[in-house]
Amino acid sequence: MILQPPGIGCNNEGMRGYNCWLNFDFGGQMVKIETKRLILREFDDEDWVSVHAYASDPEVSKYMEWGPNTEKETRNFVKGARHFRREDPRRHYEMAIYHKEDKRLVGGCGLTIFDPALRQAALGYTLHRSYWNQGIASEAAASMIRYGFEELGLHRIHASCDVLNIGSAAVMKKCGMRKEGHFLEERMIKGQWRDTFLYAILSSEWRAKQVLKNLKSEQGSGEEK
Repeated sequence: MILQPPGIGCNNEGMRGYNCWLNFDFGGQMVKIETKRLILREFDDEDWVSVHAYASDPEVSKYMEWGPNTEKETRNFVKGARHFRREDPRRHYEMAIYHKEDKRLVGGCGLTIFDPALRQAALGYTLHRSYWNQGIASEAAASMIRYGFEELGLHRIHASCDVLNIGSAAVMKKCGMRKEGHFLEERMIKGQWRDTFLYAILSSEWRAKQVLKNLKSEQGSGEEK
């Protein structure tokens, strides 16, 4: 899911803690990542309407500590996400997921660098329900992992989800992350104790997977081995 402040990064989090960011100037570092179907870009103020379309959906926030959002909460989230790009050095990367063919914002994906010295970050993502089960979340998450390792020089990226959130766990597996833990009654969500899955991937693991993927691609295209 979209991430929250440092130290707590996981995809069953997000959209909390932004109420204090109501008045500030914008600018700073701008990031744009393009994939086959998507553009991951910085949030704009007017994006709150598109964000609210999924952030106010009880099904989208079912396994999250946040939501369903009020309009004020969504507006403040977008303001907070915009504020992050003014950090120096930047530690929070909250990106809007824009669907190129449909020409609409369909979710959010991000990284929180919670330990700069050890180059460790947490991954999160949220997606409009109309775009579930289409590989969109996996495509966005994989692109953020690539950005984290190639552009930010990270050493380790982790993510977590409620054990009941089967779809989210599938996204992490598809991105090459491995399960590191199963924490019993680790979070209180919607008034109930919930178990948590923790997944992670190291830079060395990710690069090895890229080499293997490239080799398979070359072999499949009939290039010289």
